[in-house]
Amino acid sequence: VASNNDIDMLAEMQTASFLGKDRSGDPAALPAAQVIEMGTLNGARALGLEGSIGSLEVGKSADFIALDLANLESQPMYDPVAHCIYSAQRKHVRHVWVAGRQLLKDRQLTTLDETAILARTRAWSKRIRSV
Repeated sequence: VASNNDIDMLAEMQTASFLGKDRSGDPAALPAAQVIEMGTLNGARALGLEGSIGSLEVGKSADFIALDLANLESQPMYDPVAHCIYSAQRKHVRHVWVAGRQLLKDRQLTTLDETAILARTRAWSKRIRSV
């Protein structure tokens, strides 16, 4: 998984930003907009897929998220781009679209059965532990 075993790409981008700042000794190193580009278009470039993914453009696969940052814990917000990197967490992801198809709506899966997934996960966990 590109986002480590906690499936939190926002946290990975925040970590990358902090590591860049620490390594360089410059608190202005790796600004939030650059980190977002690293996690999107530059990730697509690394895979050789920048022609079809990585940015919202006509002809590309429309993969994007909507964050809910209207809650108290997200206030005040002065710079939405910086807020996405330094404050937002996976719990703030409200909607997800992949290839233009909504897969998460109001934090609910739209195409998968969560109960069935959890049952299969428990069964595999049991099976793995018994080996």
